[in-house]
Amino acid sequence: MKDTQNILERPVDRRSFIKKGAMAAGAATVGAGLLSHGLSALAQESTPTTSLNKGDIAILQFLAAAELIESDLWQQYAELGGIGNNPPIEVDPNQPLNNYQIALSNLDPDGPQYIASNTLDEVSHATFLNAYLESKGADPVNLDQFRTLQGSKAGQAANVGRLTNLMQLNVDTSWYVRYRSTTNPDFGATFPQALTLDDVYAIPRTNADFDGPPFQNATSIPGNVHIQAIANVAAFHFGTIEQGGSSLYAALSQKVSSLEVLKITLGIGGDEVAHFLEWVDFAGNGVQAPVAPFTDPITKLSFPNFFNPLNPLIQPSLIFPVPTEFIDANLPHCAVIRPSSDKFAGAVAAANGFIAMGLFTGQSQEFFTLLNQLAVAADAATRQV
Repeated sequence: MKDTQNILERPVDRRSFIKKGAMAAGAATVGAGLLSHGLSALAQESTPTTSLNKGDIAILQFLAAAELIESDLWQQYAELGGIGNNPPIEVDPNQPLNNYQIALSNLDPDGPQYIASNTLDEVSHATFLNAYLESKGADPVNLDQFRTLQGSKAGQAANVGRLTNLMQLNVDTSWYVRYRSTTNPDFGATFPQALTLDDVYAIPRTNADFDGPPFQNATSIPGNVHIQAIANVAAFHFGTIEQGGSSLYAALSQKVSSLEVLKITLGIGGDEVAHFLEWVDFAGNGVQAPVAPFTDPITKLSFPNFFNPLNPLIQPSLIFPVPTEFIDANLPHCAVIRPSSDKFAGAVAAANGFIAMGLFTGQSQEFFTLLNQLAVAADAATRQV
């Protein structure tokens, strides 16, 4: 991790990853046939045939890459924890729930459906952004060559290569405190972790993870303690991912020149906010009765009851953003998505956040170089009107 931590600070040759020719196969983890065109790994410099300027192309390319990454991780969650018949989720809704789905349902009875729906949304974002780039004469993004990571071997997990690793995560939970605070990171505020979730896994790794001792402190909760701890990690990771997406779209929208591209970033960004608000509630249900408090006897991971004692900065029932500093510290506080500045919410910040959480543990140096190219180019965009 340390070797890649600062990788997104160096300028690189953006053209070194251009790859012409048809894809060998569809994007396996985002549904067969969804990306049927020949895609290049990274867009070329804009040419007179493109109808978008270089900055807007760079923004859309980074967002396409981010959505492909999100699609990959959400697909892994959906295979094991999702339910429904919306493609590309291939889970039979008539089958009994597995213990992971039960544990997620303990946080919200509709949790497995929300996971399936969130996955479908992210796949639609990636597919649309790439198709839009092509429609404007720009090259879309293809990350298929980096689908090399081993995923879960449990349950219905597909035996395919992954872009992301959900089994060695450092989950940043400071967002849970930030959105309950009246201070804003764009003004220099910092926030502690709501929970310490280091070197944890958010999906069952093998079928052995489905087993474990039953709950003792909350007899109304079905399932076992170990799988509930895994589901609780996932719940906070859901929020970490989607709050990051909300801030990313807010930051990059400020750089967009084309009104049509702005419509795209605001539209997709709004959907990311909708996801985030659901997962704020979802995560909070894992740190209150009847689920919490509990300790996983296998991993020793503990989830306290955040209502006992009550602390407003981690209060589970505070779902919406608390009004905070915005634009100018002398103006009244306003409820907003934050951060929204380049430094904390831009493309490089988002990519470094992915890296810091261990999402790419096991990826190649070439992957980090490509991510760097896309992020640096997107942050370099400037609004032209």
